[in-house]
Amino acid sequence: MIRATLTLAAAAIALPLSIGSSAASEAQCEIDRPVVFAGLDWDSNAFHTSLASYIMEHGYGCETDVIPGSTIPLLNGMARGDVDVTMEIWPDNVTEALQKGQENGDFVDLGINFPDALQAWFVPKYLVEGDDAPAKGLKSVQDLQKFKDVFEDPEEPGKGRFYNCIAGWGCEVINTKKLNAYGLTEDFVNFRPGTGAALSAAIEANVKRKQPILFYYWGPTWVLGKVIDDLVILEEPAFDQEIWDQLSEETDPTKVKEAVAYPLSKVHVYANSEFAEQAPQLVEFLTNYETTNAIVSKALAYMQDTGGTTDDAAIEFLKTNRDIWVPWVPEEVAARVEAALES
Repeated sequence: MIRATLTLAAAAIALPLSIGSSAASEAQCEIDRPVVFAGLDWDSNAFHTSLASYIMEHGYGCETDVIPGSTIPLLNGMARGDVDVTMEIWPDNVTEALQKGQENGDFVDLGINFPDALQAWFVPKYLVEGDDAPAKGLKSVQDLQKFKDVFEDPEEPGKGRFYNCIAGWGCEVINTKKLNAYGLTEDFVNFRPGTGAALSAAIEANVKRKQPILFYYWGPTWVLGKVIDDLVILEEPAFDQEIWDQLSEETDPTKVKEAVAYPLSKVHVYANSEFAEQAPQLVEFLTNYETTNAIVSKALAYMQDTGGTTDDAAIEFLKTNRDIWVPWVPEEVAARVEAALES
């Protein structure tokens, strides 16, 4: 599947071309159906999906498709074989599901996409710094009860509002457990925005207007890329693997009595096991695929600044980062991708 937006954008792009454009027709995909990606509902995953799809389509002669959804349903879909590839798996958020799927042989880990993902609870600096700051002294999650009035929920006066992830995301489950562990459920509303876009819009709008907001967020994202200098990470107990495992394994949030900070995460690419056996060349490409927090944040900022799509950002990346992506693939594949960008 070649997206219309991506095809139109490609016409305006020129890259060095090592062989004739007829090379694009020489590729033949290893499988006779579209490669199906997990369309997880956040921008960095969508960027990686667009980038990997473009390379597969134009470098390997494959068709691609995307099934949209949230983490757990799509992880189950990959286990069943409905989904072939997931470009962003955050292992610390879905520990139990990953362990079960790998033990059953349902999917395989193809390695690290980016090694330096950030997750934390944030508040704006203007709330905590300065003699007149309304939440002066707020440094850690243990301090939040004293400042609940600063973050007053408009729908439940007397309680603060904590902006959690979207219902169905792995981080929403973890954060809900943390609220219980930190004893904050009586003082804060566990607010789950309806979409990722609604969450990012609330953060950007409140920070720009210098309004109070307490929220979870992660990087790489355009949001943190734009406002990270205006934020403070709330301190949590230091990461401890044993406590984290207990936190992840407990299914009843009300029974969680201890929590720790998120680890600095390594985000992985996973594939359905049957697909991995059928498409070793594509698996080799996906295994070589590796980016960083900074690379992805730059791509997402490009999208935000230009109003472009993830397909546009993928083409911009291919145009300006040949030194990064060419080593992921054989020479003839790189030449076909360049030919497609030239056409």
